[in-house]
Amino acid sequence: MENQLSNEKGNALFQKKEMKEKFELRPTSAFISASWSALFIGMVSYCIGLWNANMWLNEKGYYFTLLLFGLFSVVSVQKSVRDRQEGLPVTDAYYGISWFTTIASILLLIIGLWNADLELSEKGFYGMSFLLSLFAAVAVQKNTRDVKYIDEKNDK
Repeated sequence: MENQLSNEKGNALFQKKEMKEKFELRPTSAFISASWSALFIGMVSYCIGLWNANMWLNEKGYYFTLLLFGLFSVVSVQKSVRDRQEGLPVTDAYYGISWFTTIASILLLIIGLWNADLELSEKGFYGMSFLLSLFAAVAVQKNTRDVKYIDEKNDK
């Protein structure tokens, strides 16, 4: 019985080491810059569009809150997926909530734009800049985590 526990612990450590080795490649400066640029361009474009939109202030607030909600949600998804991949504990509740809020933010944007009194080109603009921002937030979070892991490993 003791041997079996020892073997299971050894296998778990081996799998964890194997997983860590997958994350040893540092993202290139070009990819890091492109990720931050996409996040900045997506967020700023979305906000400039809101600023110049002919909407009530409460509508602008709704769309701005959706952007913040969506960005936080996708970062939570990326973090929880990565934690699980690395063997770090993530509760099923947190994992599920982060996915639920990500999907909810996208659905709320779709519902809002579907019912908005906007030109189709404006609706497409908001949808695309929103999705660009969400994707870029995931890439920025991944890059940040990869660089931190590699820097900590090299400092040892």
